[in-house]
Amino acid sequence: MRSFIGRDILSLKDWERAEYFRVFEVADDLAPIARNRRNSDILSGKTLLTAFYQPSTRTRLATEAAMHRLGGHVLGFSDAKMTRAGDFYQESIKDTVHMLEYYGDVIAMRHHLQGAPHEAARWASVPVINCGDGWGEHPTQVLTDMYTIWKEKGRLDGLNFLLVGDMRMRTMHSIGYAMSQFDIEATFISPPEMSMTDEFKKELTDLNLRFREVKTVSEAIADADVIYMEPVVQADYTKARDEVKENKGLTPAAYKVTRDLLRDKAKPDSIILHSLPRMDELPPDVDATRHARYWEEAFNGVVMRMTLLSLILGARE
Repeated sequence: MRSFIGRDILSLKDWERAEYFRVFEVADDLAPIARNRRNSDILSGKTLLTAFYQPSTRTRLATEAAMHRLGGHVLGFSDAKMTRAGDFYQESIKDTVHMLEYYGDVIAMRHHLQGAPHEAARWASVPVINCGDGWGEHPTQVLTDMYTIWKEKGRLDGLNFLLVGDMRMRTMHSIGYAMSQFDIEATFISPPEMSMTDEFKKELTDLNLRFREVKTVSEAIADADVIYMEPVVQADYTKARDEVKENKGLTPAAYKVTRDLLRDKAKPDSIILHSLPRMDELPPDVDATRHARYWEEAFNGVVMRMTLLSLILGARE
């Protein structure tokens, strides 16, 4: 298994099965720090630089909270328009990263352009973590998701995943690659205009993932152990910021998971994950059911970023 020290976390495409379990093992070791709401000195003297060119609530704050829990320092920006990187000059990623690398020991980047963190990693002398790049990937979120499922179900092999939402989304790409390392059967459901591309389907086929596509949640939910959701009423992820429109639309019933549907058709022990924010595809009354795991998922987001930072910066090996 490859060492994590000094490693960029850009994509899950090249992750091996053993690497997931190593990350889960370290996460279990570090979780009590976050659970007890205390800080440690594991990364004392280290600095995280956050470069967020696109709005973020959970990913940015979970990454920053992780560094604080490990005793490190955090600096950065959450709106590129307030920097020289996003104003009149529109500074190149190369120039920006050559500057930022002197300010921290690791760079966490979110960008509206697909491939931007990969470009940053070309020029940075410190590790780069992809915190979401356009329609590309979102590896830290999906590592959080896989860890949550593993904790809740006790395994990943032999599970049936139902994935509902916009298949152009970066989370769907990353979880597709992650599922291929396990004995998982996947069912994808999306509106036709948001369906899996032929290129993505070929990638998953080449990775030996067993998957199918169906038209509605109701026809597949009975087989699902894990219900993995994203909105189909979607922002444009190729923009730095996509303001709300007067009529942003409603989610068709075919892509909703409701309390009634869970009661009537779902497995009693199935779990629901949603990285949030949500629209109307997952009504708030589902929160009180035994299926909801998105709040545990949010907690695990801090734990997973603690894990990656400690491994990348050499505090764990």
